[in-house]
Amino acid sequence: MQSNLQQLMKEATRLTRIGKLQAATAAIQSLFRGRTEEAPAHAPAQAQPAMPAGAPARPIERPALPELERSPALPGGFIAGSFTLGGAHRDYKLYIPPQAGREPLPLIVMLHGCTQNPDDFATGTAMNDAARQRGCYVLYPAQSRQANPHGCWNWFKHNHQQRDRGEPALIAGMTRQMLAQHAIDPRRVYVAGLSAGGAMATILGVAYPELYAAVGVHSGLAAGVATDLPTALAAMRSGSVGRGTAHGVPTIVFHGDKDATVHPSNGEQVIAACAGTAAAIETHRIDGQSGRASTRHVHTDPADGRVLGEHWLVHGAAHAWSGGNAQGSYTDSRGPDATAEMLRFFFEHPLPPAQ
Repeated sequence: MQSNLQQLMKEATRLTRIGKLQAATAAIQSLFRGRTEEAPAHAPAQAQPAMPAGAPARPIERPALPELERSPALPGGFIAGSFTLGGAHRDYKLYIPPQAGREPLPLIVMLHGCTQNPDDFATGTAMNDAARQRGCYVLYPAQSRQANPHGCWNWFKHNHQQRDRGEPALIAGMTRQMLAQHAIDPRRVYVAGLSAGGAMATILGVAYPELYAAVGVHSGLAAGVATDLPTALAAMRSGSVGRGTAHGVPTIVFHGDKDATVHPSNGEQVIAACAGTAAAIETHRIDGQSGRASTRHVHTDPADGRVLGEHWLVHGAAHAWSGGNAQGSYTDSRGPDATAEMLRFFFEHPLPPAQ
């Protein structure tokens, strides 16, 4: 069964890379019908964003939740572990930087896209290399193939779109477990994701604003833009309709303007959901020199100039992590370095001191 799944994943990757988008859409539909047709690697499940859970902020809890398996936690290592909450179980990988133990360090939670896994995502984004230089932990939760056959986070299902329910509760609980077990600065915990992982990251940022100081969304969708498969597919094809109240969680967005899997207008939707429509916008054109050019829109509070969000539109880029390592899946090495820019943005946005 595992070998069949691996073959499916390879075929799905091939279909997406050669641009067979109709096959990708069909694969999404087959996924939700529980059939075993070909599924496009990334396209399907990412297309479905989560509804923003505007729950009131609560103090960070640090329950002594059991970690079932864990490799030795050595500085500079990449360890494996697993986490259980309420009968649900997810594996993870955790990067521990060489600076661990000297003082509390930031934590980045990285959510992979469909058909990916923590090792592939870490390789493609080169986040561990950046974390080694900057001095921060990186947590990679792994989606269960039992929960989703193609490894997609289930952000499109109503029971995975709210605080203290489903996968958001699992990921938040896993994050708190890291805070309890390692010297992590609770004011500098961040969440980022690609595609389906980006959609889940928006849910977590909205649902747990006291836990995640800022959000990074690459080629994803805003929380609440779809309520079922038809509206999700529509949002993937042409963007979503309507905008809710701005949630105010600092957010940085990367999206390729040639993304044929998740329409680029979804990046605008993510920023609108973060900063609202009244924010002041500064636009900077960035010459890619030998790589891809991009346009960076910085959204600020007109009252005090505080940065609310950044939207990077990468010109000529498709559905892939900008500036990524070609050894990982869904990467575009020619684009600006999304990993470096996300870390820079995150470190500029810690949570305010506790009152």
